[in-house]
Amino acid sequence: MNSVALITGAGSGIGRALAKKLASEGHIIAAIDRRDDGLRSLADEIAGKPYAWAIADVTDPPALIVATRELEAKLGPIDLLIANAGIGAETSGLNYNIDVMNKVMTVNLLGVSNSIGAVLPGMIERRRGHLVAISSVASYRGLPRMLAYCASKAGVNAIMDGLRVELAPLGIDVTTVCPGWVRTPLTEKLEGTLEHILEVDDAAEEIVYAIKNKLAFYAFPRMMRWKLGFMMMWPRSWQDWYITRTMNRIKMVGGES
Repeated sequence: MNSVALITGAGSGIGRALAKKLASEGHIIAAIDRRDDGLRSLADEIAGKPYAWAIADVTDPPALIVATRELEAKLGPIDLLIANAGIGAETSGLNYNIDVMNKVMTVNLLGVSNSIGAVLPGMIERRRGHLVAISSVASYRGLPRMLAYCASKAGVNAIMDGLRVELAPLGIDVTTVCPGWVRTPLTEKLEGTLEHILEVDDAAEEIVYAIKNKLAFYAFPRMMRWKLGFMMMWPRSWQDWYITRTMNRIKMVGGES
């Protein structure tokens, strides 16, 4: 029997590309997003493949659980969760906006936690399943003007690391995926040099590779992973110099994405 994959934030960006890729490989797609336009058009793009969608905000646990149960009633139990929904906004210490900070962290961190909470009890009962969270290489350390985004993704890594150890004896796999820059609505409002940026379909290929191989942790693209891994061995003062030089090449235009 083909597995049922629940994808949050499936209406656009990486989530949409993953839905199409996994559907083409035989997965049954259960899609969740805040808006219905992307989910409706996604249905047209994967026509003929098993698919159902529901509207829910990952920051609203009761609504998310209801949506998940509705999808399971149509498609069957969730075998694979891809907690992908996320937002980005400039969050700088020079203009510290509590509301924006909290909104980004609520969606990107608590949204992942809420998504896990909607499916994990069933997985534990069945003693099978696979939890996947889309984190970011920005989780490696704090970056100027990306305070909330980095903090939220570092928190995701911590949750997934702990879950992986606890759930392994129950037959439940846990995968943390850390992409670099990907050309999505999240990066459309960034101007400047985005090193090693990937097209969304290429990023989806990388993520599906990590899912298929049930990797514990996977960061890509390779060159960026190597650079960051090397940088993280430097003294903090050296890291700060390099990060300042790199981030000065990037500017955000517009608001939240």
